[in-house]
Amino acid sequence: MNQSALDRSILGGFAKGPVIATKEALSFWGGVDPATGSVIDVHHPLHGTCLTGGIVMMPSSRGSCTGSGVLLDLVLTGRAPAALVFSEAEDVLTLGALIASEMFGKPLPVLRLGPEAFAALARAKTAVLSDTAVVADGLEIPIAPPATAALDLTASDRAMLEGRQGIAVQQAMRIICAMAEQQGAHGLVDVMQGHIDGCIYASPANLTFAEKMADMGARVRIPTTMNAISVDRANWQTQGVPSTFGAPAARLADAYVRMGCRPTFTCSPYLLDSAPRAGESIAWAESNAVIFANTVLGARTAKHPDFLDLCIALTARAPLSGVYLDEHRKARRIIDIELPEQVDDAFWPLIGYLAGRRAPDRIPLLRGLGPAQPTQDDLKALCAAFGTTSAAPMLHVEGVTPEAAGAARDDADRASISRTDMAAAWTVLNGGPEEVELVAIGSPHASLSECRALAEVLAGRRRHADVAVIVTAGRQVISDARNEGLLGRLEEAGVQVLPDLCWCSISEPLFPTHTRALITNSGKYAHYGPGLSGRAVRFSNLADCVTAALTGRVAARLPEWLS
Repeated sequence: MNQSALDRSILGGFAKGPVIATKEALSFWGGVDPATGSVIDVHHPLHGTCLTGGIVMMPSSRGSCTGSGVLLDLVLTGRAPAALVFSEAEDVLTLGALIASEMFGKPLPVLRLGPEAFAALARAKTAVLSDTAVVADGLEIPIAPPATAALDLTASDRAMLEGRQGIAVQQAMRIICAMAEQQGAHGLVDVMQGHIDGCIYASPANLTFAEKMADMGARVRIPTTMNAISVDRANWQTQGVPSTFGAPAARLADAYVRMGCRPTFTCSPYLLDSAPRAGESIAWAESNAVIFANTVLGARTAKHPDFLDLCIALTARAPLSGVYLDEHRKARRIIDIELPEQVDDAFWPLIGYLAGRRAPDRIPLLRGLGPAQPTQDDLKALCAAFGTTSAAPMLHVEGVTPEAAGAARDDADRASISRTDMAAAWTVLNGGPEEVELVAIGSPHASLSECRALAEVLAGRRRHADVAVIVTAGRQVISDARNEGLLGRLEEAGVQVLPDLCWCSISEPLFPTHTRALITNSGKYAHYGPGLSGRAVRFSNLADCVTAALTGRVAARLPEWLS
């Protein structure tokens, strides 16, 4: 095959193995089991496939920023793919591979191929990769070397890169510059605040990285909040969490606090008093938070992978690329949505989920939703569900979000979401049994208004004895709920409100071990829950969740606005 400028090495190295190709992006966090290397996302075409030792091909990654930590752990335990091959720009898994090489001396090749070469390689059974070519079943694809664009660094940047501000800052700046080069950036941008996603104990690799940086004297230089962690930091020992999990998870949180991060432990940092203003450049990780910040708040942040989030917080500098730049915040796809009458709260995560399916690799503009007048909670649910099925760091909602006017590029293509599409997606996400033993609320972390809504629908009634009702929320929301008397009302109804954790990081025994099926009003957890929990998961509105809480069952049916 002739040399193409599109066929390029991102991270070099040698690899050989069977070709494992898919047309659908995959989130490694919630999608791949780090203990086995197998795909656990039940909605993905590769479900059940072991990726270890394979030449894994997909358009890009999607979903959680924590995928970089999962990949790093796979590398360090010998369960990683032999190489990664993408057809689109990709940061999360690339960063995990970069950390493996830079900090642990374990390279994992990453390539980006143009459409012709990608399609040809995807048809092969096995492949051998080198720095200069891919050879597969008689096919040879010449590969260009990694991009080496010169970065326009300030004197302060160069001082950090040369180690004049300590070894941890030097290592952080090396990683930032390497990512900037592969993204095609020509410089770096100042950021005002950070949000750390790498504090989730996705794997031992997260702890190894954090403690290594902390031991090198790392200290954040901008206000930096922390995502939900994997244990209730103050109570995990009394809750029966095994020390083999609880101790390293708590150590991971402590490492970031030692580095100066604020122990907010929430995946909804936009609910805090420190939420950024429109136009501010920030450096957030956690996919739902990134999408909400760009989409609803009008702030500017790339979807920074775990580990890069800390590097940026240590330097206050990020690659000047992607949605930090005006031209990359435009919509490349317009999605026209058929708006049913009298939609309820379940409509918004369902639309976010479908919008991500329609725009898995680009920013969309959603049309037709304005008359429904979504609340901040509605947009929160929409953004979170969108992030499970799309790699894009933001979207626009015509007539609703701050940058939607004029957001569509002149060459934007078109797609649509019909009532038929909604009904089909509802059926996919709501396929469990009528009987449930668990109601899961708070993915992302519940807001104060969502807690109020739950208390109002419960109306002083108490949950069924065989059903657990658990809400995950940030410490600030829980404190406000306590001051308002709201927390007491929820607890009287038998609702357990947990701090620090969120549903994507909860494990047994806090996740009730007797559960066979659960119901949630979160599109995000409806997607990730089956793979993460091993249980049947149903998706519905808050009213159905409360019906399940009170009776232990709820009929599997379409909502009234789709019937």
